[in-house]
Amino acid sequence: MIMSRIEARRDEDTVAAGPLVDRLLGGLPPEAVLTDPDVTASYANDMASFCPAGSPAVVVLPRTVEQVQHVMRTATELRVPVVPQGARTGLSGAANATDGCVVLSLTKMDRILEVDPVDRIAVVEPGVVNATLSRAVGEHGLCYPPDPSSWETCTIGGNIGTASGGLCCVKYGVTAEYVLGLDVVLADGRLMSTGRRTAKGVAGYDLTRLFVGSEGSLGIVVRAVLALRPKPPGQLVLAAEFSSGAAACDAVCRIMAGGHVPSLLELMDRTTVKAVNDMARMGLPESTEALLLAAFDTTDPAADLAAVGALCEAAGATQVVPAEDAAESELLLRARRMSLVALEAVKGTTMIDDVCVPRSRLGELIDGVERIAGKHRLTIGVVAHAGDGNTHPTVCFDATDPEESRRARESFDEIMALGLELGGTITGEHGVGVLKKEWLAREIGPVGLEMQRAVKQVFDPLGILNPGKLF
Repeated sequence: MIMSRIEARRDEDTVAAGPLVDRLLGGLPPEAVLTDPDVTASYANDMASFCPAGSPAVVVLPRTVEQVQHVMRTATELRVPVVPQGARTGLSGAANATDGCVVLSLTKMDRILEVDPVDRIAVVEPGVVNATLSRAVGEHGLCYPPDPSSWETCTIGGNIGTASGGLCCVKYGVTAEYVLGLDVVLADGRLMSTGRRTAKGVAGYDLTRLFVGSEGSLGIVVRAVLALRPKPPGQLVLAAEFSSGAAACDAVCRIMAGGHVPSLLELMDRTTVKAVNDMARMGLPESTEALLLAAFDTTDPAADLAAVGALCEAAGATQVVPAEDAAESELLLRARRMSLVALEAVKGTTMIDDVCVPRSRLGELIDGVERIAGKHRLTIGVVAHAGDGNTHPTVCFDATDPEESRRARESFDEIMALGLELGGTITGEHGVGVLKKEWLAREIGPVGLEMQRAVKQVFDPLGILNPGKLF
């Protein structure tokens, strides 16, 4: 019903770009409204593969809450869809434009409004870059733990929209656990505040959590109150090589069952290790079937690494290399940080999957992905946040080859199905967007889908907020 209303407007030729732009300029400075088709086309999509994108009518870059409210009031009056965007580093098509939409880019709202070391909070606008916030709070002896791989470019608003994760989630958790309160501009332009600044608070429904991961489909986040933690000591890293993926996954299970709390626990399969070797000549043994990286930022990380190293050896590690200092730790992590770039170099294009399974089923997923790769005659590397079961099977293919592209898409769907079969979820941190709409419906079932659509209807009765995403 929501989508039919949007489509009805399109059938009537929606609103001419001229009147729309004139109305927007009534409350925005000229430099905030972009209409050049060559420029607006550059805002059409995020970094996802196989996700259609439309042509925006206009791109707006507001700097104030009042300007965002003006955009939403205008969009509601004219029944024009609005697609909110951050840095567009997402991998699910959640930021992709629809035809005739207003792209609402929030990257200019990039102020850190407050850092409070006593209450351990930061108050920020949505366009603040994750790494910028991390460095700013670090000056106060604090840290903002969520650290997506794109942390040098991704924004806090985008992280909130997709409920981003990162390398340190095994110990510190994901974005949702650090969002205490939000200011949100609703579809009709009203401003609503949710949550709190206090350490505790249970007043009413938790609307803050509702917006985290909603991909801009319920409202536009214009301010966030974020929880901070004391800055931990520097971490030490251990690398363990295994002759099979199953042995590496066994080590993961032993580490977690033993009560250890690593700050990082990452796994690279043999395909990924080979890709990194081929690109960077890192000298990793060709016999390595899986590489496990563990880190601790405790008061005695060397002792923790020794205990974990013993567990890796008990699981069949062929070599265990603990770092002695920060420089060695950084060197060991270099392979993990290079993995996605190395996999992209294999064929030129990658489709990065995001499947999360119980840790106890991690080995089955890795074995299953290897079977799927063989079936479709494709290179598929797996890197994983092994400590929380979140895997990133990465399909390498030639985008100029239609047949290979078809097989890549089929392999993606089979990996999704495998993840659900193993008791997992279709996404642990990348979101649903356009890419996984069908799979969200399969995961949550018809009743769950009905309830989610009902929530959408309450917040966005005209269906103008990021239409076509999630479901």
